[in-house]
Amino acid sequence: MSYPNKRHTPEAPSMKNFSRSICVSLLLLLSAGCASTANNNFNSLLWMQSSAEYKANATQAYNTALRNLDAALRDRWWTAAKEQTGAFSSLPPAVVMDIDETVLDNSRYMGKMVLEGGEWSQATWDEWLALKEATAIPGAVEFINAMKDKQVTVIFISNRECRKGGKPGSGCSQEADTIENLAKVGVFGVLPENVLLMGERDGWTSEKKSRREEISKQYRIVMLFGDDFGDFLADVKSNITPEERDRLVGENKNNWGRKWFMLPNPTYGSWLNVLGDPKSRYIRKY
Repeated sequence: MSYPNKRHTPEAPSMKNFSRSICVSLLLLLSAGCASTANNNFNSLLWMQSSAEYKANATQAYNTALRNLDAALRDRWWTAAKEQTGAFSSLPPAVVMDIDETVLDNSRYMGKMVLEGGEWSQATWDEWLALKEATAIPGAVEFINAMKDKQVTVIFISNRECRKGGKPGSGCSQEADTIENLAKVGVFGVLPENVLLMGERDGWTSEKKSRREEISKQYRIVMLFGDDFGDFLADVKSNITPEERDRLVGENKNNWGRKWFMLPNPTYGSWLNVLGDPKSRYIRKY
């Protein structure tokens, strides 16, 4: 390739235009590859959907839980829920699980947002739920089915929102769609009363404490599974600093990998919501 001769002044504007066209071309290529420059989930979704590392992390969490389960069942005073107090030793055992990005993988919904430059909305989210096409998180179905053999009840606490317009026999269409999706990935026989959605009862907000309290009246909660800090502790999703959340991780270090099992989710969650703007100030460099 020959470049314009900069010794001749008439060529200088051509060089400037050439450079500008190169920059525009690069921007077009980048935007085509990333689909939406406003969406920061591109690399996160690539990792979740294509990396062996993501699958290994999820499988590791469920394998570790299964190895710890017998100890949890033998110890009648073992509980994973901070909300569980009093005489619970005679209660039947249960594990409490979040659904999204813990049992069901919704990365295809997020992928559509990234590739088409969209944003999350309740309408498109409900459309995705109605498709019942979420796949299983690696290791989740095998673990849940193993609970049946061990006579441990699985209770799902999800912030999928329950609203009016339900199907017969279910509290809401979102609950029925969730149960059908679970069956499609191999989790059969889930009862509506074992799926506790946000808004299904008065007081059931995105804060899951009240639902854990409800479960702790009927079951001894031996393990908790989730992809968000709020799946394990109350009052950690807002009005709290990252430093305070870090401190709580340390205070509960004996629960992680023993009673509490965190699944990886770099795409959304309260970890992002608690960060103030501009979020670039949280990036450290040398």
